Amino acid sequence: MKTMKLVLLLVLTVSLLVVGLQNTAPMHMRFFWLTGEAPAVLLLVVTAAGGFVLGLLVALIVRSGAKSPLK
Repeated sequence: MKTMKLVLLLVLTVSLLVVGLQNTAPMHMRFFWLTGEAPAVLLLVVTAAGGFVLGLLVALIVRSGAKSPLK
């Protein structure tokens, strides 16, 4: 089992490294009134982190709401 986890971690690390190295080209971005250029890999990481944080917040809100009694 320990070997399986190590292999899975290695495959995931290599996959993320390949994605990062293939997406270094700058991309034009617009967010409301802000515009700029950033590497595609940076946009992928920021978007994934934002989605993770948003999902975590929603899970915490739903979890805390489930514990409170209904009036």
